[in-house]
Amino acid sequence: MKLAQFKTKTSSESRLGLLKGEVIVDITEIVPNMREMIRRGSSALHAAGQANAKAAYALHAVEFLPAVYPGKIIAIGRNYAEHAAEGGSDAPTAPLLFNKLPNSLSAHNAPIVLPAISQQVDFESELAVVIGQRAKRVSEADALDYVFGYTLINDVSARDLQFNDGQWMRGKSLDTFAPLGPFITTRDEIADVQALKIEGRLNGEVMQSSNTSKMIFKVPYLISYITQGITLEPGDVIATGTPDGVGVFRKPPVFLKAGDVYEVSVEGLGSLSNPVAGE
Repeated sequence: MKLAQFKTKTSSESRLGLLKGEVIVDITEIVPNMREMIRRGSSALHAAGQANAKAAYALHAVEFLPAVYPGKIIAIGRNYAEHAAEGGSDAPTAPLLFNKLPNSLSAHNAPIVLPAISQQVDFESELAVVIGQRAKRVSEADALDYVFGYTLINDVSARDLQFNDGQWMRGKSLDTFAPLGPFITTRDEIADVQALKIEGRLNGEVMQSSNTSKMIFKVPYLISYITQGITLEPGDVIATGTPDGVGVFRKPPVFLKAGDVYEVSVEGLGSLSNPVAGE
């Protein structure tokens, strides 16, 4: 099941939708929003799947909202060995955690806005994990039971700020720097989350191409590691790290500029596309 939050062209009210074929079926009367869908779990998913469509919209006729409004976005740095190597770093011996603040959250088709304070805005294609139930001190063996589903995120990064600040929060958390969506694909639809092709394209040109099998720390381990000391709540998001091919380490470097379009794709989850605009 693929679920999305959206607005129509005739209303500014947030809606919840279910993808059926090439249309989004409005299920807001059954469940009002994604966080509530996640909180209710299997009973709400069953009700949504049985719903008779009262309204349905073509994909091009809706304005997508962030797939979920998470309480926390916890991101993982250097979780692909090739990405660590391209930056001249050794592969980490433990997950490298950082956060992206709520103001950075954005949506499919919404612009990535280039801030005046940075000249080195970069792209990072990533698989995102959406937590389905409260998770505290979870074992690696049980970790996937706490997953509601998966989506896509672009961990947009102001590299000059990231590297010069000495820590990553500002460079990773500027406004519009976390496009998330367009759909959350429920966990049951993904047979093996560690066997998915992941790709990033800049203006149609492939810049990043890898597979989630190449993660250093797999999804179950990440959930277990985080929850030993940080409680995850329904709707929280883990951005699992980006593969190699980012712009800053290319020769010459490639940074986003106004008029660009960057697209993240993960096998089975679809594609997240964002134009780039000046401030």
